[in-house]
Amino acid sequence: MDLLDFARGPALGFAIAVFVIGTVWRLAGVLRLPRNVDRSPARPGAPSKLAAAWHANLRAMWPRQAFAPSARVVALNGYLFHVGLALVFFGYAPHIAFVQRLTGLSWPALPDYVMYLAAAATIVSLLAALGMRLGDAVRKRISTPDDFVTWAVTFLPLLTGMAVTMEPSSAVLARELVLYRTPLAVHLLSVELLLLWFPFGKLMHAILFAFSRSATGMRFGHRGVTP
Repeated sequence: MDLLDFARGPALGFAIAVFVIGTVWRLAGVLRLPRNVDRSPARPGAPSKLAAAWHANLRAMWPRQAFAPSARVVALNGYLFHVGLALVFFGYAPHIAFVQRLTGLSWPALPDYVMYLAAAATIVSLLAALGMRLGDAVRKRISTPDDFVTWAVTFLPLLTGMAVTMEPSSAVLARELVLYRTPLAVHLLSVELLLLWFPFGKLMHAILFAFSRSATGMRFGHRGVTP
């Protein structure tokens, strides 16, 4: 068993198990937290809990005009990162083939040049996010080791993935043997590191953000506050 066999076999199985079990455990822990019952009557004209939760999630997708332009820059950079990452993961043909081997699911791939542009934009957005965090005194002071570890485990799969894009995806998929086994193994291990960290770091916000925003929206809606 070489490094690629290890990454494709036991390491992948362990990482997926930790990701699934850890995510369910974190989510169950949040949902089981005790809740104080608000016995006060809702303000006249208060929206339903579902409407308030939905509105809060939508409203939080863009900063208010009262905030400085820097907040809008951060928001735009966040969208650039998330859209680029989604295109890379869901649109690159070898990634789709990887998911198909695991789950049996597949879908049409996007052209390679779209993937290269998306990957480059995602890397630039991550570097910009790190620069804004380190260059702003307030953001730097409130940053924790979790922030930097989360940034690193997100950046590594993109960096190592670019290192294995040495030929068109059609040529990669047409060949049964892997020519660059060690670079591919390193890329896969970096993805598995991200899966291992996901339930325990701030990457978990990808799932928890909807719950926290919904809870805030329902509380504000009950009180008649516009979120």
